Amino acid sequence: MSEETLRIGIVGAGANTRAKHIPQLQAIPGVEIIQVCNRSPESSQRVAEEFGIPRTAGRWEDLIANPDLDAVVIGTWPYLHAPVTLAALAAGKHVLCEARMAMNAAEARRMLDASLARPELTAMIVPSPFTLPWDKTIRRLLNEGAVGDLLHVDVFANSGAFFQPDSPMTWRDDRELSGLNTQMLGIYYEAMVRWTGHVRLPVQASARIHAKTRRDRDGNPHPVHIPDHLDILGEFESGATLHMRCSQVTGACPTPNDFLLYGTSGTLRLDLTKSELCLLRPDGSEETVRIPEEERGQWRVEEEFINAVRGREPVTHTPFSEGLRYMEFTEAAARAAGYADIQI
Repeated sequence: MSEETLRIGIVGAGANTRAKHIPQLQAIPGVEIIQVCNRSPESSQRVAEEFGIPRTAGRWEDLIANPDLDAVVIGTWPYLHAPVTLAALAAGKHVLCEARMAMNAAEARRMLDASLARPELTAMIVPSPFTLPWDKTIRRLLNEGAVGDLLHVDVFANSGAFFQPDSPMTWRDDRELSGLNTQMLGIYYEAMVRWTGHVRLPVQASARIHAKTRRDRDGNPHPVHIPDHLDILGEFESGATLHMRCSQVTGACPTPNDFLLYGTSGTLRLDLTKSELCLLRPDGSEETVRIPEEERGQWRVEEEFINAVRGREPVTHTPFSEGLRYMEFTEAAARAAGYADIQI
């Protein structure tokens, strides 16, 4: 597409959409957000007034049907990602969809198939942002043999809090809204495979749901079908092994949000809590890795999406094909742990 004005509609204006997508899209020359549809007419109007968006829609279907739109940004919870994406692509509109990609792997596969059927349209998932500053450096260090041959990877995605049975229900606890997405599993896996490649499926997993019910927004008890503690064991296509832990019950964990890559001659540790990458050697020495400016990544989701629509660059963070891979891993973990087929 050439440099004519791109007209965008927003379906779902949650916190990330308001903090990132809307203002950063509006800052790009030649981009206009002309319509928004949120969960209610009242919230749609509030968002429109806050950001100067000229039109609202009462239903997302009405927004998709708007012939004036070139692209749709989907900022809803996962339960609407597939329906809105499929409708938008069928209507000839480019799609930027919030993570996680879908409710399950089958939905993600339908989304990918629909995008492949319309190759002239850009289809992109909002990427995992946590490791962007370090991704290029970690890949380089592994390729240069900084840790020798990779043997094992530990990934810890812990809330850092002790068990809180009285915490209110969120969409992440609700299978009807989030599907098989489990805590931070998909978003940490997506980041890790940028360095390591993918894990062979199936995997082994163990999960627990310690809080069987939580209070919904109306104060009523609501059953929980998503684990608050999950351990996964797997093997990379390279032969290295993996352990991942996602937990909301491991208070005071000494490795709350860490990636550890163990090799034959060293270990890389990315500590997200400290925003620090370290190289540990067999002699006990430890080096804080300096990130060269030319390797330091940053959030540029909206810019990449618009550039891809305009034909300036391909989607790298994150194409639908990669979204499907992390949804297949997420579902494999759920099936291995026995909660994928829980009736709700």
